[in-house]
Amino acid sequence: MATVFEEKKITFKEQEYYPLKFKNKVIGRGFLDFSVDNKIIVELKKDQTFTKTHIDQVVNYLKLSNYKLAILINFTPQGVKFKRLVNMNQEG
Repeated sequence: MATVFEEKKITFKEQEYYPLKFKNKVIGRGFLDFSVDNKIIVELKKDQTFTKTHIDQVVNYLKLSNYKLAILINFTPQGVKFKRLVNMNQEG
């Protein structure tokens, strides 16, 4: 995916760190597969189908990052599938 972004001259960060916070205290860390233009999360999976865990993970990423849009991409034996997720609570 990084190769495609580079070829298309798309601004992105790979494995972008973000802190997991609870009551303003950092309690862990996470990494987005990709953030694109500091606006969109791209998360890659390889599974038979999208699972609730995959979707919950990306929804959580949206909340923590305050990004508006995420694209969950799943590489399946039947081909590539994607799901668009929108952060309806995004500020700004």
